[in-house]
Amino acid sequence: MTAVIFDMDGVLTDSEPLICAAAMEMFRERGVAVKPEDFHPFVGTGENRYLGGVAEKYGVVLDIVEAKARTYELYLAMVPERLDAFPGAVELVRRCRAAGYACAVASSADRIKIDANLNKIGLAPATWDAIVTAEDVEKRKPDPAIFLMAASRLGVSPARCTVVEDAINGIAAAKSAGMRCVAVATTFPSAALGQADLIRPGVCDITLEDLNPL
Repeated sequence: MTAVIFDMDGVLTDSEPLICAAAMEMFRERGVAVKPEDFHPFVGTGENRYLGGVAEKYGVVLDIVEAKARTYELYLAMVPERLDAFPGAVELVRRCRAAGYACAVASSADRIKIDANLNKIGLAPATWDAIVTAEDVEKRKPDPAIFLMAASRLGVSPARCTVVEDAINGIAAAKSAGMRCVAVATTFPSAALGQADLIRPGVCDITLEDLNPL
């Protein structure tokens, strides 16, 4: 293994509750009362599907561009006071860099959200070897495109990459890409993450040996 590819939401940042709260408020403004669990099937698939899937469930016709813009507006207002890195996340990235591994972020979020999150937790975009966003690929997780593009930008074969993920769709994407996957049970229970090669309770529990077993 020569590269580590990190998902962002639910892995590096405790952002899932914030984007859910922002999305619920966006729907509330449109007169639709949705529930947090409505979003669970769409975690990790990108905001278009995250919002669009719930809209379909309730029979709501959304202008997805406008709805996403409003959701991000609400979300970004929360970031300065409410967004935190998961304990151990920043330290793990730094340990990976110190060990000589190439490091990338591959997130189904748009660049505006990725930049805000990474800047807030002290892992600025410029410090990564590659960043792949929802805007860089046509297909979202569970399709492997986002991870394959990350490997390509790093100049590393997929078989030499380990992905750190929290979402069922993300794990499926990593395995479809032919990559090792270490999952953290921060968004879904461990029982739902069985497709991963290894499951840890949180990112603080991941060691370099987990990422690159002998």
